[in-house]
Amino acid sequence: MKNRLLILMLAAFLAAPIFSQTNQDKIVEDFESSSVNQQGKEFPKVNSEGRVRVRIEAPEANKVQLDIGGVKYDLEKSEDGVWIGESAPQDEGFHYYQLNIDGASVPDPGSKYYYGAGRWGSGIEIPASDDEFFELKDVPHGSVSENIYYSNITKNWRRNFVYTPPGYFENADKNYPVLYLQHGSYEDETGWSSQGHTNLILDNLIASGDAEPMIIVMDNGYAYKPEDLENAGENRPRSSFEEVLIQEVIPQIDEKFRTIPNRENRAIAGLSMGASQTMSIIMNNLNHFAYYGGFSGTANFPGNEDLDPEEFLNGAFSDAEEVNEKIKVLWLGLGTKEAEVFFKTVGKFRDMLDKQDIEYTYYESPGTAHEWHTWRRSLYQYAQLLFD
Repeated sequence: MKNRLLILMLAAFLAAPIFSQTNQDKIVEDFESSSVNQQGKEFPKVNSEGRVRVRIEAPEANKVQLDIGGVKYDLEKSEDGVWIGESAPQDEGFHYYQLNIDGASVPDPGSKYYYGAGRWGSGIEIPASDDEFFELKDVPHGSVSENIYYSNITKNWRRNFVYTPPGYFENADKNYPVLYLQHGSYEDETGWSSQGHTNLILDNLIASGDAEPMIIVMDNGYAYKPEDLENAGENRPRSSFEEVLIQEVIPQIDEKFRTIPNRENRAIAGLSMGASQTMSIIMNNLNHFAYYGGFSGTANFPGNEDLDPEEFLNGAFSDAEEVNEKIKVLWLGLGTKEAEVFFKTVGKFRDMLDKQDIEYTYYESPGTAHEWHTWRRSLYQYAQLLFD
């Protein structure tokens, strides 16, 4: 019996490296440098399976990991102090990631840096089958400008990024409709023009005739009055973004840019946290907006109870006739791999709309989760319905 047990243990021991090597052999060795690497950097790389391979010199480190998609992958150290390794296959689209060196999380020096997850850090693109809709093409291109302004509400300097469509500067007599487009939680006003490729999506849509030329304003959804910050303590302060947008941003944009300053030519949309913010904003200000887009979210509520239209957002959806008359497009979108909580909340919201006979458009992004490719596709779909 002892001899048999010893033989089984020995067999298991010998089989372990063979199993590991077999798994290693399954990795497709067609890695190519990521499309969002810093100039001249070979790593990180991505292969056809969607695996991410990283490399970093850290001769004094004891442990280095790749942290992506909520999973940490151990890297292997060579004799010359270079660490290298790869992740499991990732979903197509854009992902934030970082390296963990002896417990310290740091950006990968080979990638470009993006603001997400509350920090400036690394990002990587897993190629998707439909990347063509935001490719840089030989078509007329618009411009993205930085617009700095002082907010009397928050008592500090703020900024937004403004996309003006092709021909804006050449056709000085033409005015344009405006889309106000918001980022998600722990992101900022750089997200839509950087990770989201808003300008390229619209350039291509306008060139193909599938979207109307429009101005897009991308502001920072974090806005607080000084007294609310002081009194919040450990709690999140009350947001003043709605006040900033309605009282300061929109009037300034209408004054500074050639807009069509009425509700019929003004849309609003946002992703995740931004979807919740913009849902509240439009329903409180139907005299300002006629179009709504909610990407991966609608408004903050538990999602496990039916919504009462008489109570939800102070009864904003109780008068279905008024909602259908005033909102020309009510658009909702999700990725098919989103977490269950998002399907619950959006599902309950859709149930309420259905019971009220409120018209809306619903879209699911195939094979994507709560990340930027879902939201790029959402913008691509939503923008085609605006300002007809």
